[in-house]
Amino acid sequence: MLASIDIHSSVAVYIQIENHVQFAISSGKLKAGDQLPSVRELSERLGVNPNTVAKSYRDLEVMGLLYTRRGMGVFIEKGIENKCREECRRRIAGRLHEVTAEAKAAGMTKKDIQEIIERSMLIDSDPYGETPNSILSMAKKKK
Repeated sequence: MLASIDIHSSVAVYIQIENHVQFAISSGKLKAGDQLPSVRELSERLGVNPNTVAKSYRDLEVMGLLYTRRGMGVFIEKGIENKCREECRRRIAGRLHEVTAEAKAAGMTKKDIQEIIERSMLIDSDPYGETPNSILSMAKKKK
């Protein structure tokens, strides 16, 4: 968790950090009371400006997912796991619906879409990394 971000992604770096934290809470990788890396530590690890990490942490605190103990660090708030999981699922469902509608509008069949999803599920990749060639090659029209 929080091992890398993609500076070439269309998703802003601070949003990628926020999403990684939310995904980790949603999946149970981060639990209530867990401490996050310091702003300095995470900015060095990711190779980003400390202000970017600080913004992400502030936003997550405003969302009620984190809390700061002065001189101690930043921690995962208690009792937010279900809220975080539901919000992640709602957001992802909306994006999947949008992408599916685009695919249908572009003439892709249900089978085409299902094949891409099934192949994507088999690949362990970062949410903001480049799309693997094995997925892109599926976009070629079959004869």
